[in-house]
Amino acid sequence: MNITFLGTAAATSYPLAFCRCDFCNKARELGGKDFRKRSSIIINNDLLIDFGPDVLSASFTYGKSIADIRYLLQTHSHSDHFDPSHFTTRIPEYMGVNTPQLQLYGSEATLKKMSEMVKNEGYVSDIFDPKEKKRLNLEIFPIKPFQTFNFGNYQVTAFSTDHDNSIDSLLYSITEGDFSIFYGTDTDTLSEDVWQGIKDKNLKFNVVILDHTYGPNADSGGHLNANRFIEHIQRFKAENLLTDNARILATHISHEGNPTHDELSKYASQYGYEIGYDGLTI
Repeated sequence: MNITFLGTAAATSYPLAFCRCDFCNKARELGGKDFRKRSSIIINNDLLIDFGPDVLSASFTYGKSIADIRYLLQTHSHSDHFDPSHFTTRIPEYMGVNTPQLQLYGSEATLKKMSEMVKNEGYVSDIFDPKEKKRLNLEIFPIKPFQTFNFGNYQVTAFSTDHDNSIDSLLYSITEGDFSIFYGTDTDTLSEDVWQGIKDKNLKFNVVILDHTYGPNADSGGHLNANRFIEHIQRFKAENLLTDNARILATHISHEGNPTHDELSKYASQYGYEIGYDGLTI
C-alpha cells in the first residue's frame, strides 16, 4: 500500500490567512513542511479520502492524477473536506474526455448534504437521480457505522464519530492484503463503541492517522488535542491494536497550539508518534 498525504491542515489551513501569531508568522518564514493544505490522502493511485478544496493543487504538486481515482471515501461534507465545484466538472458540459466511473462512499446524511452542495453549483439537480448519476458517471453507496464493504483490492470498515451528528461523519479502516490503516480525522475522543468495533472486526493497524487539530494543552473542543492524541496512542497499544513497528501520524493540524513542524515533531517523538506533512508518502 502506498499512502500520500495531499494535505495535513485543519479547516483553516496553516498558516491561517489573516493571523499574525508566532506560529503563523514562523510558518510563513519557513515554508516547506510548515505550509499545510486541507487534509486528504490518496491510497495507491485509485482511492481518495475526502475531495477537499486543495486536492487538485496538491495532486499537481505531488504527481498524483485525480483522473486515476476510482473510489472516493468521504468522511463528511464540511467545506474543507468536499469541494463541489471540482466535483461538478465530471458532467459532459465541461468537455471532459474518458471521465472514469467513480464510486462514492459516505453516510447517507453526508451524501445528501453533498448533493445539496453540488446542486448549488447550478448544473446538477440531485446526485441520487439516475439521470444525473449517468451524467456524472457516478455510483453512490450510502454506508453506516460499523459496516464493512469491499471494492477493488480493498476491504473498508466505517466507524462513527461525534464530529457532526447532523451529517453522520465517519472514520475508516482500509485493508489491502495484510496491510491495514486507520484514518481518523475530524474526531474527538473515540467512543467505546468504536474501540469495541475495531476489536470485533479483528483489526490491527500498520498505520494510524489521527486528528491533531489542537496542540499540547490547547483545546477548542470537537477535535483531538495533543494530550488526548497521546492517550489514544497509549490505548491502541494497550488494546493490542497495532502491528509490530506500526507508525502513528498526526494530521488535521491547526495553528492553535501546534508550533512549527520541526518543533512539533520533537514533541511528538517523545510520545512515539510522527507529524504528517503535505507530500509525505508511506
